[in-house]
Amino acid sequence: MKIIMELLLLALGFGMLVKGADWFVEGSSGIADRFGVPQLVIGLTIVAMGTSAPEAAVSITAALKGNAEITIGNIVGSNILNILIILGITSAIVTLAVAKSTVRIEIPYMIFITAVLLLAGFSGSVVSRGEGALLWILFLIYLAYLLYMAMSGRQDNVDAQELQPLWKLFAGAVIGLVLVVAGSDVTVDAATAIAKMIGMSERFIGLTIVALGTSLPELFTSVSAALKGKADIAIGNIVGSNIFNILFVVGTTALITPVSFQPGFRVDTFVAIGAALLLLLGTVRNQKLTRKTGILMLLCYAGYFVWLLNS
Repeated sequence: MKIIMELLLLALGFGMLVKGADWFVEGSSGIADRFGVPQLVIGLTIVAMGTSAPEAAVSITAALKGNAEITIGNIVGSNILNILIILGITSAIVTLAVAKSTVRIEIPYMIFITAVLLLAGFSGSVVSRGEGALLWILFLIYLAYLLYMAMSGRQDNVDAQELQPLWKLFAGAVIGLVLVVAGSDVTVDAATAIAKMIGMSERFIGLTIVALGTSLPELFTSVSAALKGKADIAIGNIVGSNIFNILFVVGTTALITPVSFQPGFRVDTFVAIGAALLLLLGTVRNQKLTRKTGILMLLCYAGYFVWLLNS
């Protein structure tokens, strides 16, 4: 009887994710249209930071409780999943056009800050408060760049009469985000309970269900955006989320308390850099993320997953 209840909750969670992602993308893209802000900027800001809420909540809450050692695993694992699984699945479904600025600036910046995080891990197996402050400085630089992008990319509002009322767009975006985050929570809890019932180990659950669970908002939002032909939001969501995860989440957590960076996570951080380099190499020539590259990303994650199980 209990497993039936958990299956119903699992279905409810997925339903919340699907509907929430749909409303969130529609509301966010509508706001962008209303204010003449490029879709990419919305993807890199509102959508990226909104879908990173689970990672931020888990890490910052853990730091406040004196348990910040989970931060690096949570963030690095989510960033790897975001690229290899989420963009892999999304581009396997539909080819994604990638903005020139994403290829030239945002993806290289993501690689750079991941390398900065790796250096922090090598400098003493801890991300210190000073390094947290450095990450925040890099975050402020990123925000200044986004502000410049928003101002220089503004377009005159055309067909304003055809746009939905602003309050409705904001309501849709907010309700959609709440549904996405709550849906991911319900889905993870139900899937974890089912996995325990059928005898899966805690380690396996942690490496799969929980790790993917905090990335479910990015997955459903990116797929929904791609299917609606809003590739800028799909790509911006992932790149922006990864940048936000490192600079804001790790930076803020380290300012609260130094964050343990266990030696084992160095390999995972190298994998995160490799995943970002694969994304860059896959898009630099034609500014498109093709089905072929998406399948390669999924295969790379499969290899990484097998290595995790045997390490």
